[in-house]
Amino acid sequence: MGVSQTQGQPNIITTTVDWVFSWARRSSLWWLQFGLACCAIEMISSAMPRFDLAERFGMLYRASPRQADLMIVAGTVTKKMAPVVRQLYDQMADPKWVISMGSCANVGGPFDTYAVVQGVDQVIPVDIYVPGCPPVPEALYYGVLELQNRVIRYERLKERYGLEAAEAYRQEQREAARSALGPRS
Repeated sequence: MGVSQTQGQPNIITTTVDWVFSWARRSSLWWLQFGLACCAIEMISSAMPRFDLAERFGMLYRASPRQADLMIVAGTVTKKMAPVVRQLYDQMADPKWVISMGSCANVGGPFDTYAVVQGVDQVIPVDIYVPGCPPVPEALYYGVLELQNRVIRYERLKERYGLEAAEAYRQEQREAARSALGPRS
């Protein structure tokens, strides 16, 4: 992107339409809020005036999965709720991104029971894990910034090497994040 300046005339910004669309796509992710437990309170508080996550990043909460491109799963996912999570994920448009927020969504938390899914990544693929019980809004900020960096890398790889290479890199990043969580019971 270049800036052309002449004496006494307004500035003109030159760029490509693809660059503008990529910038808009990563800078204004529209998320599907999926709060299931106490982590949802922290997710909601991150959008309130003190932290103002939605306004700072140009993000909108969407009630419809067809309009969202980011799902934030905050809280304990039970086996009864898992098919609903999967159905909403399947209804989202591609490319779709997922943030798992909190220990319960990441690895099942302290609930090692028959009714709790031991990590939402057993139901849907997860891009970013936000740790904590419950995680503070600043941790969600960090997760969103990290996701924006991954969206940038994904778009660049897709542009240079094609969709298959970008998806392979994305899957590799997901596996690395999953292995960093450690062994599960």
